[in-house]
Formats: sequence, C-alpha cells, structure tokens
Amino acid sequence: MRIACVICEFNPFHNGHKYLIDRIKSEYADCVIAIMSGNFVQRGDVAIVDKYQRAETALKNGCDLVVELPTVFALSSAEHFAKGGVAIADALNSDILCFGAEYDNIETLKAIAEATETDDFKAKLKEHLANGEYYPKAVYNSVANLLGNKTAEILNGANNTLAIEYIKALNKTSISPIAIKRKGASHDSNVTFENIASATHIRNLIRENKNFNFYTESIIEYFTHINKLETAILYKLKTMSKNEIENLPDVSEGLHNRIFECARNSNSLEELFDSLKTKRYTLARLRRIVIYALLGITKDDMNNDSLYIRVLGMNDKGSKLLKNSKLPLVCKFPQDYNALNKRAKRMLDIDLKSGEVFSLSVSDPSLYTSELKRKIIKT
Repeated sequence: MRIACVICEFNPFHNGHKYLIDRIKSEYADCVIAIMSGNFVQRGDVAIVDKYQRAETALKNGCDLVVELPTVFALSSAEHFAKGGVAIADALNSDILCFGAEYDNIETLKAIAEATETDDFKAKLKEHLANGEYYPKAVYNSVANLLGNKTAEILNGANNTLAIEYIKALNKTSISPIAIKRKGASHDSNVTFENIASATHIRNLIRENKNFNFYTESIIEYFTHINKLETAILYKLKTMSKNEIENLPDVSEGLHNRIFECARNSNSLEELFDSLKTKRYTLARLRRIVIYALLGITKDDMNNDSLYIRVLGMNDKGSKLLKNSKLPLVCKFPQDYNALNKRAKRMLDIDLKSGEVFSLSVSDPSLYTSELKRKIIKT
C-alpha cells in the first residue's frame, strides 16, 4: 500500500484541496494522511473553523487519516512548519509527500532548495539582512544572486516557498516529494476561478455571512475571529517584561524593545500592528509573535522535538496506518498524555492551551466543546 502525506491547514477545506486529494488518490497513492494545523495557523491567526470540523470534511473528501500538527510548528515559519510536518510524515511511514505549488517542476525546486543550503547563499542572505531587507526579500535576492532572477521569481509563489522547505526537510528521510500544480484562484486572491476560491476569500465570505459553495458551508457550526482575542492579547503584552518578550520565538535584534513600547501605547490590535510594522519584519511574523505571547510559547519550545501523533479523525484504512507509528499515539486522555515524556507533555500542553484560547474566539461559544471532551472523528 502506497502512503501519501499532505501537510496542510485546510483553513477551511475547499475545492482546491479536493482537487489535490483527488489527484493524489488517482495518480500517486492508495491512501492519504493529512497532517493538519489545529487551532492556530501559520499566518498568525486563529483557524476559521474548528479542527474537528475541518478533519471531518477532509475525511469525507478523500483523506483516510487526519492528525494534528502541533501548535509550535503550525504557528511558525515555513522552515519550522515543514520540519514538524515532515517528522510526523516520516513517523507514519509515508512513501511520498504531496503538495500544491504554483510551479511543479520538482527538479528546479530541488535545485533552489539545494542552493539555499550552501555557504554562498548563507553569506548572501546575511549581507541582505544586514542591509535591512525583510527575510523573504533577502532570500529572494540571495537566490537571484546565485541562480538568476528568473529562477528567483519562483519564490514569488507562496506555495513554492513552502515546497522548497518541504524538500529540504525531506532530505533526511526516504520520503519522495511530489509537486502538484495549483489549480484555480491564486494564493490570497479574492477572485473565484471556476468553482475554486482561495482560502482567504472563503474566510472573508464566512465572516461576512455570505453564501458560497466551496465544500465548506455544510459543516460550519461556528467560525472565529481574532478580534475577539484583542483584549486578552493586549493584556498579555502590556504585562510582559522586556526579558519575557525577548524570549518569544522570532524576536531578535532589539525587536523586544519595540514590542514593549508599542504594546503600552496601543489600545487595539490594529493600532498595535500599525505601530510595529517596518520594512524589516513581515506582518505575518509580527502576528505570530503576538500569538506566541498569548499562548506562552518560548524560544525553548521551538527547539522541542519531542513529538507525538495526535489523531483527529480516521476511517478504517486510516486506522491501520497507526499500527506501525514511530511516535507515541495520543488518542485518549489522560492515559496517552501520562505516557508521554516531559518534553512531549509540554508540547501537548500548548496544544491544549491553544484550544482553550481558541474557544474565546468563536462566534457562538455555546457550541464549542472543550478539547478533552472531543472524540476522534470516524467515518
């Protein structure tokens, strides 16, 4: 049995994701494992839909097993996001990792990945960062210096950038990468192409209570908004010391001083981000830092590699894939929790905390069920 894995957010699951899963099932593999972000996502936001709702939709549309990507990986840079996802894919004995990308020539993507591991690239990157460029721009220019502008333009695709990080992480495994050309609306686009829209566009429609048909509306019981966490976020930042802020992931080069001052002079998230923004730091990075603070995630947590397999949903075929897992399974509380080592418990504690914080952001809190009371989705 050939096992494919996708590292995903499904935020929310839509027709573009359906297309990806269908392609995998028809051309590459017998079963599909989804390693999915839980309560928070990489752009520094709450997931629009509860993770169990998203897992159920994924199972109904071709996935066989859905497991959670721990919060410390889901809420991080592309490199760290890929590292965590690939480690879980390897533990579940995946044969291939499939991903959507704007550019699907795997050899060219591999060449870029290889170039970014060289000393020449690292020297160029350091030089560009020293000139005040924000990280993605510095990476782009460093690749252009080594491989030319035409190749570097591939990095303009958000999915291509993540694909390169997947390939780098896969080098330490026997898993093969498969790039599938992204179909339909582009990343973050508000334009619908045929029956496919970007997740960004769908999230906007959900929060505006507008009608749509992108494989999501039938399973949305409630949705979220980060603005409902505004008071909690501002309280947390306003009461943190400079040393505590400095110990947050992605905080370096004196950024803690800026956050400390801006937090104390801001009365809304909009004010906070407007005052924090500079050419050096992307908004996504700043949003992630703010959520790290809210959840109490530290630099040490980002170096924690004590993983586990937390199962969100499965069908009969998917349940068989768990039997040879190289990592401990988390299916039942408290027994599976108690069996973890101290470092793994710390990581899972952050997942559980993120669930409680997530509950504050939902449109109808009365419909939300606590993390410890949820049962694995079975189809």
